[in-house]
Amino acid sequence: MGATTTTGTEPLGGPLGGPRSAQLWSKVPQVTAGFWVVKVLTTGMGETTSDYLARTLGPVPAVAGAMVLLAAALFAQARAGRYRPAVYWAAVVMVSVFGTMAADVAHVALGVPYAVSAGAFTLALAAVFRVWHRTEGTLAVETVRGGRREVFYWAAVMATFALGTAVGDLTAATLGWGYLPSGLLFAALIAVPALGHRLLRLPPVLAFWWAYVLTRPLGACFADWAGVGRERGGLDLGTGPVSLVLAGLIVLAVLALAAGERRRG
Repeated sequence: MGATTTTGTEPLGGPLGGPRSAQLWSKVPQVTAGFWVVKVLTTGMGETTSDYLARTLGPVPAVAGAMVLLAAALFAQARAGRYRPAVYWAAVVMVSVFGTMAADVAHVALGVPYAVSAGAFTLALAAVFRVWHRTEGTLAVETVRGGRREVFYWAAVMATFALGTAVGDLTAATLGWGYLPSGLLFAALIAVPALGHRLLRLPPVLAFWWAYVLTRPLGACFADWAGVGRERGGLDLGTGPVSLVLAGLIVLAVLALAAGERRRG
């Protein structure tokens, strides 16, 4: 799925903020097909990496380490003057890992059912959107150029990852649908905002964030399906190897995006 201007006059896949000169100063990438590919890869990697680290290091060291790396990644992103592919996507990866841990800790350590945590994260995301919109007047991501908007943006991203994790585990585990069927379900659902935008003039900002939330359970369900054991309906490839493969794919995809930025620049 791509994106468009907030006026809806450009096709999906074009710049979010209109002229290329405006997009140059944004601190988030232009929303193209490549953006969505990398986003889904990061969600899958975050899921399996979180599980792998929690098992090998233990929950407390894993969460503490992820929190430190997340803070470092967000600090580097805040210091960047504009969108830098490696810096931005490193931050997204760490948000993915930590967001997964946040949802898993709520369920495993605190005993909160996924249905409850999904509802709580939905309310948290809605609260972020409401305050962001009331303060800045827009939720369009091409306007994120530092300051308060960047804080709101990353708060929303964190909430979407936690929400998507809870929803994916709700369908796959609590409802017993399994990882592969759940992944196929979210693959179908993620087409809804794209078709709604193209055919029904669904507002582009709404379409973007709708799809953004769904990328999390989509990538996570397929990654879990590849990594978990056959007794859980998976391919039993192991969460460690799946994480390494996804990390390699992310690096290659980000390099491709960076090369495209240089060509356009």
